Amino acid sequence: MTNNIAIVGLGYVGLPLAVAAANSGYKVFGVDINKKIVENINSGFSSIEDVSSKEVERLVNSGFFEASSDFQVISEVEIVLICVPTPITLNKKPDLTYLESAVKSVSQYIKKDTLVILESSVAPGTTRNILVPMIETYSGLNLDSFHVAYSPERIDPKNSSWGVINTPKLVAGITPKAFDYAANFYSKFINTVIECESTEIAETAKLLENSFRLINISFINEVSIFCRILGIDVNKVIKAAATKPYGFMAFHPSIGIGGHCIPVDPMYLADAAKAVGAPTRFIDLADQINREMPGYFVGRAEEKLGGLKNKKILVVGVAYKPNVADVRETPVSALINGLREKGAQVSWHDDLVKEWNGEESVKLSNDFDLAIISTPHDYLDLKKLGNVPILSTRGSI
Repeated sequence: MTNNIAIVGLGYVGLPLAVAAANSGYKVFGVDINKKIVENINSGFSSIEDVSSKEVERLVNSGFFEASSDFQVISEVEIVLICVPTPITLNKKPDLTYLESAVKSVSQYIKKDTLVILESSVAPGTTRNILVPMIETYSGLNLDSFHVAYSPERIDPKNSSWGVINTPKLVAGITPKAFDYAANFYSKFINTVIECESTEIAETAKLLENSFRLINISFINEVSIFCRILGIDVNKVIKAAATKPYGFMAFHPSIGIGGHCIPVDPMYLADAAKAVGAPTRFIDLADQINREMPGYFVGRAEEKLGGLKNKKILVVGVAYKPNVADVRETPVSALINGLREKGAQVSWHDDLVKEWNGEESVKLSNDFDLAIISTPHDYLDLKKLGNVPILSTRGSI
């Protein structure tokens, strides 16, 4: 066997994985249909905050990493990792469009004994019942001629404590041989590899992880509203509760949940549960609370100013979390729309995002009736707002 691998999808999951694998000695062929991403990587530029351009340039120049939009490079590897988005539709149903397209393209070029690992978040049974039959159909091979494993990504952008190498990796194989093959691969650059007995267990574990976060973040947002009514600082309440060394995990209030995981994965779990007649009342309620948070802060702004018609509002931060430029599923979109529906003149500032929805970031200044701090990036200098009243979405009273 050679040390050639391919990673399909070079975003927030695929690119850090590619860098980690390349640093361990694998020759990584990155595949992405976005030609701009491919061009940037081959020119030594990183498209995400977690990976430095210097690191990408070093690996490209050393020959350990190259990107392409041509799936034919799959024919040169023995391991293929699929790290494409699995979003939800407007009706909150699983959208496997990107996954199905990637699998069709990959399958045309895999050869005997190739290992295909899916890292994208999917509903239980997807690897076994959708991925495997698709590979068989489009490759012309039977399952006994190739290997399939599932290993859900655990990427948290800009997390300085946990990254690809030190975050434990769940791995499951359709067959014991597929697991051994995948575990051996990941063990070359990941500290802890944990076996799951089936791909369904690994798939569901991923959905559980982020459903847990959705429910608890939505819960703390409700507690935050309660604390404001009482006139106490919810962040001080959380800090006090977090001194308990067992049975409590701190979650913090916000304008709502965004990104590629927490608002999405629970919907995959809920959809799968509904298909078999199982209840998901906690997830359904948490999703409702999450979606209501932007409207709550529209009401707070209206209350603070005595009305919003023709008021100049600056929304500070539009990314879904601090210190990243990712706007996928950002709750700030609903906040801005809600403010505008009330007649407010809304501008936004985010030097990481720069351009979004056909609009550009404006400078921080005192030329506003109110500033709403929705995503507190570390670079922000709020002194530039002068005497502009501030409404924080992070639990202030």
